[in-house]
Amino acid sequence: MQSQDVAPRPAPAPAEPAVDVEQAEAALVEHYPRLVRLAYLVLPPSLGRNRRVVTAHALTQRALPRGRSTAPLIPAQATGRDGDPGYAFVRLRVLRTALEAGLPLSFRALPKRARFPALLPQVRGLRLFPHSGGADELALDQRLSTLSGAGRAAYVLRGLERLPDAEVCRILAAAGVADTAAALREADSVPAQYALLASPEFDPCSLQARPTDLMRRRQHTKAALAAAAALAVCGALVLLPGGGWGPDGAAAPSYAQNPSARAALDPARLTRVAPTAWERSARTDFSVWPARGELAKDTALLRRALAVWARPGEDVRVSATPGTASGGPAGPPQLLYAGLVDSARVVILYDGLRIVRYAEPKEGTQGVALDLARVDGADRAGSGALVLGRADGNVRYLTAPWVTKATERDLMKPTAAATPLSLTGGVTAPVAAAGAGTGACTSWNVLQLTDATGTRLVTDLGELLPARLTTGRPGAVTDASGAEALRTWSPYACSLAAMRSAGVRGVNAWAFAEQPLPDGSGSAQWVCTRAETWRGDGTRVLAQFLQPGGRYGAVAAKAESVPACGERDPQALAGVLWKSEGGHWYLLAAGGPDTTSIAASGGIRATAQGNLLVAKAEQGARAELRGTLKDGGSVDGLG
Repeated sequence: MQSQDVAPRPAPAPAEPAVDVEQAEAALVEHYPRLVRLAYLVLPPSLGRNRRVVTAHALTQRALPRGRSTAPLIPAQATGRDGDPGYAFVRLRVLRTALEAGLPLSFRALPKRARFPALLPQVRGLRLFPHSGGADELALDQRLSTLSGAGRAAYVLRGLERLPDAEVCRILAAAGVADTAAALREADSVPAQYALLASPEFDPCSLQARPTDLMRRRQHTKAALAAAAALAVCGALVLLPGGGWGPDGAAAPSYAQNPSARAALDPARLTRVAPTAWERSARTDFSVWPARGELAKDTALLRRALAVWARPGEDVRVSATPGTASGGPAGPPQLLYAGLVDSARVVILYDGLRIVRYAEPKEGTQGVALDLARVDGADRAGSGALVLGRADGNVRYLTAPWVTKATERDLMKPTAAATPLSLTGGVTAPVAAAGAGTGACTSWNVLQLTDATGTRLVTDLGELLPARLTTGRPGAVTDASGAEALRTWSPYACSLAAMRSAGVRGVNAWAFAEQPLPDGSGSAQWVCTRAETWRGDGTRVLAQFLQPGGRYGAVAAKAESVPACGERDPQALAGVLWKSEGGHWYLLAAGGPDTTSIAASGGIRATAQGNLLVAKAEQGARAELRGTLKDGGSVDGLG
């Protein structure tokens, strides 16, 4: 049913029934899986799947009022499943807190408890998330993520609870939604695929578990033990008779008598490389970039940049990519650039391990920013460009001195010609930011760099260093600049949005299998996209499935910090539940070229020789995949 511009007006209700605490508790226990699913669907997807699961359980468990049978009677808002006012009461409380969890924090009012991470339940050392559904469920989840919390709530109440629009409006109003008509209009924008809401994709009670970052946990444990030991030593020294250390211990006064610190903060001692040094050097990385920009001799600006790097004040916005140390330089760094970029003065420095960008407004003293990014191990391909600034949905890059040509192209239009960009002192003209538009992803702009060794594509993922795009089997990747590579990347460009702000060094797309569909409608493509980071860990892997004639690939499986689809483990195995045009469900699975057989277990039992498997299935079925390799080894399904 489609809603009108004005929400249906509910009829006057008779006197509301009353619910005591025991009745509400009985309803919560009986309908707990449904209430947790409702909370999970309404919570904002930006929380991430693990936190959505934990928060959905926490909000549902907090739906009861304080006290037990001695509590006063509680007026119910409306009757719920099978006329049970207790269910309606707890459903309303779950819905209200789930909507509150999606509201932004405000300094004008005390924050609601639901906006903070749940204290209980908690599972240490594990990430929990629902089982993956099929391509239809993934598409629905993406569409629901574009709605507001009220829009998602309206869609879920219609589809999961099977409520008419008048009752939906009544419940939303009771939950605190001001414009219920707008919520219904938002819900109308998503196809009414209500049966998919019962899928395991949205079931936070049937979960998969994966470990968190084991190396980082070990490092944090060691750091905590070291901090505890240091605290104990300091406490003992404070209690020593006869004085003890002063506030700073054996440290010299702040940068006053320390020659190394003074040298690091002296603009006159900045390293400046000759413009032609890269032509003679055995290295080709940031260490041979010359100092460029019209403000490269502005001593006052350079002094401010160095001082803020060493001692950023409270008003400085400091950001660092994961795994990047934010401390000051150990010695005089190298100057790469100092100049005017749009409405800011920008300084780019390099200390051998990190790129640092200092930016201050041309007018006023507010809005100073300091950004740091780890770049150790950078080679010619990884040091071709860096981000100078972003403004009005555009990005300006500073290119390496060996770059002879820069162009802009839309990764989603592989046959379109690239647009030339002017280079002024190594600075490009403005480039439209990748995926900067709102709503559906219809374009993804990338920077194409040409030098004497070839052409490379890089994309802005919201950090100082753009990520290099490649294609091919792990261990034999090539730059994604040729016609075939561009066609490979085109359907998967929008998936790069999932890799923002992770310190990504490069992303490779590997078309590891092509699978004929069982209804004879053509062949689907399987592609594994893997994002490598500068720090080594934190990799992100997506197995994507592209139907014949499709514009976008659907994410069939995803994982973090795993070697799959990488040079250390050049294997892939993934599956998806697929619905044919005739309405039949199948399990489709594919492995890499080295896969000799695939076996499915669990809800679907099937085996197949070779690297492709097709088995009849039912909607919502789950299966575990395992493949056998040519060398006798095995590979597990991704995700």
